[in-house]
Amino acid sequence: MNADHPTAGSKIPDSSQSYWIDSATPSSFPPLDENMDVDYAIVGAGITGITLAYLLAEKGHRVGLFEANQIIHGTTGNTTAKITVQHDLIYDELITNFGEDQARLYYKANNEAMKFIQRTAAELHIDCEWSEEDTYLYAQSTESANKLELERKAYEKLGIPGEMIQSIPLPIEVRAALKLSGQAQFHPVKFVNGLLDRFVKAGGKVYEHTRIDGKVEQGDRLKIWTMDGKQITCRHVIASSHYPFYDGSGFYFTRLHAERSYIIAVKPVTDYLGGMYLSVDEPKRSLRSVIINGEKMVLIGGETHKTGQGDATYEYYKKLEQFAEKTLGIQEIPYRWSAQDWLTLDKVPYIGPITANHSNVWVATGYKKWGMTTGIAAALLLKDQLLGEENPYTELYTPSRFKADPGIKNLIVENFDVAKHLIGGKLESVSRKVDTLGLDEGSVVLFNGKRAGAYRDASGELHLVDTTCTHMGCEVEWNNGERTWDCPCHGSRFDYNGKVIEGPALQSLLTINHDE
Repeated sequence: MNADHPTAGSKIPDSSQSYWIDSATPSSFPPLDENMDVDYAIVGAGITGITLAYLLAEKGHRVGLFEANQIIHGTTGNTTAKITVQHDLIYDELITNFGEDQARLYYKANNEAMKFIQRTAAELHIDCEWSEEDTYLYAQSTESANKLELERKAYEKLGIPGEMIQSIPLPIEVRAALKLSGQAQFHPVKFVNGLLDRFVKAGGKVYEHTRIDGKVEQGDRLKIWTMDGKQITCRHVIASSHYPFYDGSGFYFTRLHAERSYIIAVKPVTDYLGGMYLSVDEPKRSLRSVIINGEKMVLIGGETHKTGQGDATYEYYKKLEQFAEKTLGIQEIPYRWSAQDWLTLDKVPYIGPITANHSNVWVATGYKKWGMTTGIAAALLLKDQLLGEENPYTELYTPSRFKADPGIKNLIVENFDVAKHLIGGKLESVSRKVDTLGLDEGSVVLFNGKRAGAYRDASGELHLVDTTCTHMGCEVEWNNGERTWDCPCHGSRFDYNGKVIEGPALQSLLTINHDE
């Protein structure tokens, strides 16, 4: 590793690897290689897709689960894995925008999801390292403490048993903290692996590396197709892949935006006294304990930014390392990884029919980084809707809603941001040449007089791609922390060879032939 490499002088590992996936690698499954017919086609194999598939298969239905890449390798496998109804500062805002009744339903839906995880793990004998913990929202500034007081009042109105305190069990000075007992943390991959095993035993079918194209043909039976032309017929199709593979004139590209956040696993010098923490102040800091190889460690997360925007990606890991060193001290950092999640215009997920005109195409997206409870709540809601059963949370989560406040403001802000990056990327002046790249370095470069994306791997091989995103034509940017090309407009991500990692893009970036 040369002195100019981003990891130089740092304890941060060179490669990004989720501890959850590394310690409980999911089973592998083949790609779909023939046409098939099922009752329910579920597109996206994270916590929502797997839980819903399990619930439907247990009822005797024929279910196909389709994953574009590897199962559980998306946000579910890269989360902090907190199971809590304390979703940052949310309840005061929900009361303002949705009213007390709907805000209370949001709390109840997530609380029921938490109980479902605990109950199901016990019933199925899944050892998912469940641990009950207190959660804390903590404020270090006067402004944040005032916001925390508003949140406490919202808890009181909604019957959430929170408690305002003046200190926390961390070596951090705070002005106030909002404590909520009876929450939990777990090993997410072990839990969903347990559900996946039951799903397969119940006759469920799982296919990896099976990307679905953007079409749905209506009729007595729906028809969808894989990118290589295999046909799937079904009664209902469910998009649980974060960004829906099919839009259905729902204009989701205007109603969602993608954000990335970062996690390091730290073996601390100072004893960690338990609890799960999230700062109210920016930049966000998230902490929880974990046992890695029999040793007590801490997961420290934060540094959220819009996908494809912000600083050089590796700088976010360094900032988490600096915080960890200052707060707890660092003996080692065995793991680092990042996650991507989607946010809606009003911060409440979209769960239900993809549009009012598509009663048999369903979506679950916009979890705002709280997918462990929200993902389960989505599966429980969709199960009831698919089976024609009443559910009290249907109206709250319906994707067809539009709250003028804050919807109009956020719609304008988000789409101005997209336009800015679309135009800015086209006008950006690029002067760097390919021959200036070092080993394991990527950059936007000028190649044959045109903008291109170049990465030179550790062996010296050059990988060259067209930087125009195949979704809507924005220009992708290099992510040096994950060695990917990320789109700043709608969050699509591609590996250094241009292959799609995360949608909404369906097609790979064009590769460019080169002769050095």
